[in-house]
Amino acid sequence: MPSILQVALDTPLHRLFDYRLPDGLGAVPPGTLLEVPFGRARQIGVVLGPQADSAVQTDKLRDVIRVLADRPALSPEILRLAQFCADYYHYPLGAILLATLPPRLKNATPFVAETPWLAVTEAGQAAKPVARAHAQRTLLDALRTAPQSRSVLRERKQGRHATALVAAGWAAWSRVPPPAADAPRTAEAPPATAEQQAAFETLLPALGQFGVHLIHGVTGSGKTELYLRLIDAVLARGLQALVLIPEIALTPQLEQHFRRRFPGRRFATLHSGLAEKDRAENWLAAPDCDVLLGTRLSVFAPLPRLGLIVVDEEHDASFKQQDGLRYSARDVAIARGKQCGVPVVLGSATPSLESYAQATTGRYRLIELKQRAISQARLPAIELVDLKHIPLDNGLTRPAVQALTEILARGEQSLVFLNRRGYAPALYCPSCAWVSPCPRCSARLVLHRTSHRLKCHHCGFETRIPSACPSCGNPDLKALGQGTQRLEETLAALLPAARIRRIDRDTMRPRAWAELGAAVHGGEVDILLGTQMLAKGHDFPNMTLALILDTDGALYSPDFRATERLFAQLMQVSGRAGRADKPGRVLIQTAFPDHPLFRYLQRHDFAGYARALLAERRQLDLPPFTRQILLRAEAPTMEAGLAFLQRAAALAPDTADVSVFSATPAPMARVANLERAQLLIQSASRLALQAFVRDWRPLLDSIKPRVARWSLDVDPLVF
Repeated sequence: MPSILQVALDTPLHRLFDYRLPDGLGAVPPGTLLEVPFGRARQIGVVLGPQADSAVQTDKLRDVIRVLADRPALSPEILRLAQFCADYYHYPLGAILLATLPPRLKNATPFVAETPWLAVTEAGQAAKPVARAHAQRTLLDALRTAPQSRSVLRERKQGRHATALVAAGWAAWSRVPPPAADAPRTAEAPPATAEQQAAFETLLPALGQFGVHLIHGVTGSGKTELYLRLIDAVLARGLQALVLIPEIALTPQLEQHFRRRFPGRRFATLHSGLAEKDRAENWLAAPDCDVLLGTRLSVFAPLPRLGLIVVDEEHDASFKQQDGLRYSARDVAIARGKQCGVPVVLGSATPSLESYAQATTGRYRLIELKQRAISQARLPAIELVDLKHIPLDNGLTRPAVQALTEILARGEQSLVFLNRRGYAPALYCPSCAWVSPCPRCSARLVLHRTSHRLKCHHCGFETRIPSACPSCGNPDLKALGQGTQRLEETLAALLPAARIRRIDRDTMRPRAWAELGAAVHGGEVDILLGTQMLAKGHDFPNMTLALILDTDGALYSPDFRATERLFAQLMQVSGRAGRADKPGRVLIQTAFPDHPLFRYLQRHDFAGYARALLAERRQLDLPPFTRQILLRAEAPTMEAGLAFLQRAAALAPDTADVSVFSATPAPMARVANLERAQLLIQSASRLALQAFVRDWRPLLDSIKPRVARWSLDVDPLVF
């Protein structure tokens, strides 16, 4: 009787597939990667286990082509976590499992992982090479002191001696250097504040058991220091720590900080900014590392000794994937912590209302840090510049320019925040009111003058800047509004002596962040101008002014989360000023200075504003007091998309606890030549909503003809 394997494949089908295992391939444990035929092509699949029988006749089953023995099997823990995601997010299990792998590991091309470090084994610690093997003895003595890199061995022409030690079992190659137990710290822990010490003593007994702990600390209160102390305690127990961050930009600064604090420890980083080979190498190194630092997909990394999960800036929308598997890395981290029985620490100066509500009701433990960690540092004074009474000149008011001038004269640094890259949001014809439209989207083309292009930031379409208006032929086209490029030009003209650095996706790459940090700390930059990439996590002691421009759009947005996001953004940007012994100042240009949001912001009163927003949400039956799922549809025409959603609504189970709203066009109705529509499903009960979708989703597959591409978004953040 041939062996039958159940295999998960990367397909949109919510099912598994059976394959025969040819004789001679041996036992194949769950999690093993293999290559199988699928249709006329081949695919990489993940074995879920053996099958006693199959619904397909045995002689019609297709054979496994080969087992991919050059890469490790996925662990039972990762298989369980993927199954949770498949159940909760209603997404195919095979697509989830393959999405957790680095791209280089999910193709059939043979992969040879580098093992760049040579370390002594336990047998090697007591080994005594023969007296005449002087070179081997010298190398073994060096390995007993510290691991040696392959490149150093090559330079010293010790390669053949290393091979001899490995053959004898006295040394072994490793992907990451084993920790040096006696390595001195290059950065000692600063004295803990009373709040930090109390928080640490509260959290220390929680290690070793599941629990969710929300650290709500004002900007500069030392949340990172608290993470480091907890990680130190976890490493002392021989366990691993997973640290999730929202932005690739934060990786170099944090990694450098961690390496100084824990010299000799094994680190790995995972994010999409790495080259494919490096990403694969780091993923393979994760089981042997002590600390893994990465963005959202790192939540699925293989960590067999996991002892702590930290989610920094837990409120950040970047933790929510917006296509494919639309998961929240924060929520999946909590699920993984529960499965593994380890604590999950969420940290933010502006927690999400979902997390804050859980903390105020006692489901999460709330730990507050209300003071900045440096005793001389104070929260910055926040001033509002009323645009109704003070005119703008190229996006800046006179008080803003004066403040920048004063800071420059004092030799201090400023941050200018404008969350809009490019030169201007659009190109405008004053004669006929033509505004540069994207031909593929319900959006405008953004003017990028340095590259002489008009670009769509939604679909990627770009074209040359026209020499005249396409509508009326007027050659006198104008830039409409301000972008970071135009503001950089304005600041350079107003403050010619200032050294200005613009930070946005057009100027920065992951490896440039380390250089930027060194330049700012070294006093080589006077004004940092940038988008939300600068809003959080960065610590620049000499930065005393934060100037915030053009944020009023969120105040009249139809998105009910818009003001929550705006408050968090403003508080995070404000927190970059005055983090050391020099007082900080924040200027916000707004036409709505009397809006309640700004009053709470000036008092640095997140808790007060959160309570006000939660009261509104409860009254309006909005999250976190209800649960939502969005059925999205994309089609060549809006009529086809809406028709699909109307048929989907007609098939919805009749459940008293679940509300199915009418189908509507999406706020961004057209992207990349596809019309988009959506259908909202809502319930006060998570269990009722999940049961509803489990029954409903198979019915969606039955809708014919298939004129729309659809997806489910559980707990949507963007509408």
